[in-house]
Amino acid sequence: MTVDIRVIRAGQMYRYYLRETVVGDGRRPARTPLRAAQEQAGVPAGRWMGRGLAVLGLAPGGEVTEAQLRNLFGERGRHPDAGRIEAGRLAAGDSPRQAFKAGALGRRVTVTGVDSVFRPQPTIYLLWAFGDEETRRVIEAAHEYAIERVLEWIEDEVAVIRYGKDGIYRVRPPGGLVAARFRHYEARSGRPLLHDHLLLSVKGQRLDGKWGSIHTTALYENTVAASALYNELVAAEVCEALGLATEPRTVTLGRRPVMEIAGVPHELIRWTSRRSAQIATCLTELEHEYVTAVDDDGDPLFLPVVSERARAKLNQIAARKTRPHKQKTQPLAQLRERWKASAILTSGVTADVIASLLEHARAAAAATRARVAAVLDVALAAVDITATVFVMNDGGRFHRRHLLAEARRHLALVLRGRRRDPGLDDQIVTAAISTHCLDITEPKTIRGLEAGYRLYTARWALSDLPARRRPPGPAPGQNRLPPADPGEPAGPRAPGQDAGEWEIPRVPLQYERALLASTVIREQLRTTTTAVRGRAYDVVAHQQAAMPEQLFAPEPAAPEHDDQEPEAAPGEAIDMTALGALRDSRTDVEALDITADRLRHLQDVFTKAGEAARTRAARRTASDDADMAHPVGQDDQQAHRPQQPGPRRGREAGR
Repeated sequence: MTVDIRVIRAGQMYRYYLRETVVGDGRRPARTPLRAAQEQAGVPAGRWMGRGLAVLGLAPGGEVTEAQLRNLFGERGRHPDAGRIEAGRLAAGDSPRQAFKAGALGRRVTVTGVDSVFRPQPTIYLLWAFGDEETRRVIEAAHEYAIERVLEWIEDEVAVIRYGKDGIYRVRPPGGLVAARFRHYEARSGRPLLHDHLLLSVKGQRLDGKWGSIHTTALYENTVAASALYNELVAAEVCEALGLATEPRTVTLGRRPVMEIAGVPHELIRWTSRRSAQIATCLTELEHEYVTAVDDDGDPLFLPVVSERARAKLNQIAARKTRPHKQKTQPLAQLRERWKASAILTSGVTADVIASLLEHARAAAAATRARVAAVLDVALAAVDITATVFVMNDGGRFHRRHLLAEARRHLALVLRGRRRDPGLDDQIVTAAISTHCLDITEPKTIRGLEAGYRLYTARWALSDLPARRRPPGPAPGQNRLPPADPGEPAGPRAPGQDAGEWEIPRVPLQYERALLASTVIREQLRTTTTAVRGRAYDVVAHQQAAMPEQLFAPEPAAPEHDDQEPEAAPGEAIDMTALGALRDSRTDVEALDITADRLRHLQDVFTKAGEAARTRAARRTASDDADMAHPVGQDDQQAHRPQQPGPRRGREAGR
């Protein structure tokens, strides 16, 4: 994710933000005014954002003063200009109690705000760090635009004010929210990292004019959807303004690809990820300790394999153990000179490439857009996101926000940096819910009746997909390797091989199974006319747009290599050639260890699942059957039409 979130509490945490965060993550000298400290650190002043500023009498883009920060976030949620309001009421003859109450925004709270950190993809802030002044301004403008759109989405769709007994009533803040934005330029490691801290106040005004508190849990629950929206918007704005395109790249083996700017060398990304390398090294050591840990009786303390949840916890521990101290901040001009000199010396990329990074990215964008068509099929996108979300969530139960986040990722993957029509993500989610999801909500409270908290599952039965884990085996001994599979005994260690030199066994990640499930279900729906009646899927064009270049169907093999790909049997529901290419891919996306027998087994599994689903559907009432088989309307099946390219934007192939 590129959007992190944490709460701000009045007291020590607020003082930490006032001492370091608002001055570029540096150390603010004692008794130094805020603006002077920001000028010394070389960072711009904080700016106000949000529609709620109109209610408070503030202007968007206005400078954030220290007194305003203290009132809103440090004094448990008071008006930013509470001092001026109190002075006016006292001058009018009010008592000190009445004057203090006039400057308050409802009841005093302990949690006064939420800090959201917005940072673009590494290739974007590398172009920002090494580009000229015009490139830097374009990227910063796209960054700010994406933050504004995400904040508007939060105001319209996410933020709710709870009131009544036990917070039983919820209402959107009609006046909007109030936030203060602070710009930072570098990471703790000293590498470039353009990012903004958005301090969002929890105070909001209801329709009756009273002030209440925003439900912070709803903000946490929608963090992934907000991150996906920001990634999509900032990449589209940068690509459209500079004539670039995005491509999927694998960051962590077994996880979903990340959309990066095409043409930016991966060596530069590794140069910026010094912290990631330190965390990865520490994580390997922690994983070894985890799989070999035993109690006093010699019994294993944990499973002899690292699950996905355990790995996430260990990753947090590794991040804390390797966290460096903050460095003294410098002006941006000095930072950019230092970054360029460091990249030339240590990244392995030549100085010519770094100096002409934008031109390389534009050339790669022209090649990408000439080869990959931005074809968006709403019906097929609904299949993809439903299958992925179903597998990625334990038990196959999910909410609308999970589908929305996956739809935004799908749009970023298909459009490759092109802008899209507003509301297209909601359109895909609506098609997914109406066609491929079952509402299994059993509301016990009013909250369960809300659209955002309704519980869904997919209409398919995917219980026969590979299991995530097996029963644990015996713990490895001192001279035994951890088991290659959770259900197998430990193997002998090679002579001279020390602990930690073997590959730590891990449970297959959920995204690998989700990628396979969406591919198989899409092929099943294409060949089964009863699944979606009257719909002819353009599967080839859709796969070309949604899959990375390395997963495209290969060219016809030479006669001496004809036996490399299994031939598809007549009537098979799975495209064996396409999935064979998926199996053989080892570069751009997660490699799946899939054999031809495994593919045929999955075909049998989904054929049986489809027959069972049709049998169950036949037993339902006519109304339920019509609802299940309702196809996506013709108006929803629109192809994305990119805007006309501007100068130096390369070729754009789309329809």
